[in-house]
Amino acid sequence: MSRNNSLEYCTKVLLELLSIPSPTGYTQHAMKQVEHYLKDLKIPFEYTPKGALIWTLKGKKGPARAVAAHIDTLGAVVKEIKRNGRLKLSMIGGYDWATVEGAECVLHRFDESQITGTVVNEKQSSHVFGQELRDLKRTAEVMEVRLDAETCNRVDTEALGIEVGNFVSFKSQAELVNGFIKGRHIDNKAAVAIALAVTKEILQSKQKPASDVHFFISNYEEVGHGAAIGIPEVAELLCIDMAAVGKGQNSDEYSVTLCIKDSSGPYDYSMNQHLMKLAKENKIDLKTDIYNYYSSDASASWKAGGNHRAALIGPGVDAEDGHRGTLALFWKRIDQDGLARRLQSSPGQTLQHPCTDEEPEAPERRRQRQLEAGPERALLEQRSPEREPCDGTGHDGRSCAADPRQ
Repeated sequence: MSRNNSLEYCTKVLLELLSIPSPTGYTQHAMKQVEHYLKDLKIPFEYTPKGALIWTLKGKKGPARAVAAHIDTLGAVVKEIKRNGRLKLSMIGGYDWATVEGAECVLHRFDESQITGTVVNEKQSSHVFGQELRDLKRTAEVMEVRLDAETCNRVDTEALGIEVGNFVSFKSQAELVNGFIKGRHIDNKAAVAIALAVTKEILQSKQKPASDVHFFISNYEEVGHGAAIGIPEVAELLCIDMAAVGKGQNSDEYSVTLCIKDSSGPYDYSMNQHLMKLAKENKIDLKTDIYNYYSSDASASWKAGGNHRAALIGPGVDAEDGHRGTLALFWKRIDQDGLARRLQSSPGQTLQHPCTDEEPEAPERRRQRQLEAGPERALLEQRSPEREPCDGTGHDGRSCAADPRQ
């Protein structure tokens, strides 16, 4: 697939996904759209019991790897139908109420019908409330949905079929302007578009990845447990998610960002080294950054006991939770190139310990060997799954620079 065709496909997919509401807990329609793309590519797929979507590109040999992205977005549910007929909301995901003030929204009834509205505060008019509006702290207690319907009380609103627990999505209003995509929920539908574009590009190249690659689209990332279960047994997990742009950050909208550390701690050092090496060799503009108020599906998998290395990479997105987050369009091509090359490279380049020339042991073989060795040995290797602790010297007596597990 040519560069222009790849970019065109990725852009088309992203804009279509942004047009489909998918707050956490209400992602079924967006997932159906991803199904549509996979069927077009003749790629088999499956769902986990939790609702995540998985497809696999068969590779040559070596330990399998996974690429994760999430389809779910920020949103809300109806907490209360107020006496004035308006709706009090309960937040889905983590954002500031000020970032959704004025947002056009869609309420999804339990019968799948919809009604639109706008998120406002209780003192919206400066002509009525003056300084009170300017001093108002935006919290759940003062924010409400004004429905696009004639309703003045609770009875009127209930007669519209609205109930506590109905999902509320914030419209993306995505558009392509001068090489930028503007709209809500670029986090993280951009990464899903990349995963699909890379899949298509690898298929059309007729080149197999270096090992099996599982693409994992999660549906509960925004609430912290998207990839806590469901990732196949792999040696590496590469998570694609947006890079926050702002004062004090190294990220920007025109580059790919490698997250070295977020609120969950640092990611795998050897994977990061390899990604930086690939970027340099292929002249990909890559920045490194740290996010103090951030976590990812990779950290969710680790916290749940995932026994694999993990790295986090993605595009820079400005004002990701705000009314019109933006990203430069061409980063998608950069990220696709980097991801495709990562998947074509040998897993041994990052999985091999610097103290040994041995190839990494496949997870299936490790499990069998642990069973043969008995429960005590298996327990020991669960605590140290890759190899015996590094004693500071290599197999040939030279000093070892670092144990990549640390």
